[in-house]
Amino acid sequence: MFQGTLVALVTPFTGGQVDYAAIERLVDWHVDQGTDALVPVGTTGESPTVDVTEHEKIIETIVKRADGRIPVVAGTGGNATAEAVELTTFAKAVGADASLQVCPYYNKPTQEGLYQHFATIAETCDLPLILYNIPSRTGISITPETVARLAELEQVVAIKEATGSMDQASRILSLCDLTVLSGDDSLTLPLMAIGGKGVVSVVANLVPGDVKTLTDAMLAGDVATARQAHRKLFPLCQAMFVETNPIPIKTAMKWAGLLESDEKRLPLADLSPAAADTLRRALTDYGLL
Repeated sequence: MFQGTLVALVTPFTGGQVDYAAIERLVDWHVDQGTDALVPVGTTGESPTVDVTEHEKIIETIVKRADGRIPVVAGTGGNATAEAVELTTFAKAVGADASLQVCPYYNKPTQEGLYQHFATIAETCDLPLILYNIPSRTGISITPETVARLAELEQVVAIKEATGSMDQASRILSLCDLTVLSGDDSLTLPLMAIGGKGVVSVVANLVPGDVKTLTDAMLAGDVATARQAHRKLFPLCQAMFVETNPIPIKTAMKWAGLLESDEKRLPLADLSPAAADTLRRALTDYGLL
């Protein structure tokens, strides 16, 4: 369940409101595409700008629409442990398969604070928990030693590593048997080469089949096929971060006909003209436009 191509699902908006019908269409499309799991309401899903009611309804909508056809790993993290427990308890109640737990942001806890935060959620909510380490967003990184300590808890099943550091991932893999997933599309192949099991992907919102070709090949030990897929995907992966995620991926999905609107919530703004030109060239070169 927690390997291969997991999609960090966007949250569609229309007229300032969450577009739940568009979410349901995306769920159906990913089922048809063979995506291994959906990961809603994370960074790519603009979790900081949805309120608690919207957050819960997005999770419930996706779980109901998935209807057991595809696993749902609900983004239920937060910088307040009580809030993360509340969201995770809700996700468990509506039938999510696991939760994605980002390192608490802004308040910069110590490693002991990080351990107690995640351990409290794991022990309270009885739902498989995937740690999410993205210090560029949160201002704090969970150390491999703390990860290994958390891996001793039954509910902690994986980590999404978005530090961009192969040393960090290697150290985690050397200390424990926790499943490691790439949090950076361009690093999926190298991370899987050292023992990772897949990716929580942004670009798979757009080309899930091609990302799955890469992850399936690596899981099967077919490095040649995976390398070919990586080289094809690499320029597109870079274009997805020409400005802050999820601005480029939402724009690309609109251009490709997967979304009717690329609306974001402030403080995220539309792509600059220069970034839009870069993104358009990448999609054209890939054959998507």
